[in-house]
Amino acid sequence: MSDDGTRDAGYDDFLDAVEAGEPYYLESPSGNGWLPPQQFDPETGERELTEEPLPETGEVLTKTVVNVAGPSFADDAPYVVAVAQFGPVRLTGQLQVEGQKRGVGPEEVEVGQEVAVGVARNETEGERVVVLEPV
Repeated sequence: MSDDGTRDAGYDDFLDAVEAGEPYYLESPSGNGWLPPQQFDPETGERELTEEPLPETGEVLTKTVVNVAGPSFADDAPYVVAVAQFGPVRLTGQLQVEGQKRGVGPEEVEVGQEVAVGVARNETEGERVVVLEPV
């Protein structure tokens, strides 16, 4: 949700679904997968996207440590961001160990490791963010 309390169509719906334990992605008739708020398949132009269940776990493809963050995440730094493959889609999120407030160190997560998707709030502004939790 934005600072003025308005919803970001698609993205906030996705975060709500993750929090409810029902994450999804959007699939085109060609089988390509996209994350909300995508409204059409950019590869084919198809607009008939259907909601499909997101796999429960994904695999870390890459990670990086953010030591100097933008203003919206200044109080969160340093933190680790990763990209993980969940079936046909890739999710980017902060790495976090369940129950830890500040996340994980880069040595605690390896490329190839399984992660689950979740939602947490950033320290700086209390905004909801996608997190990836090692399983």
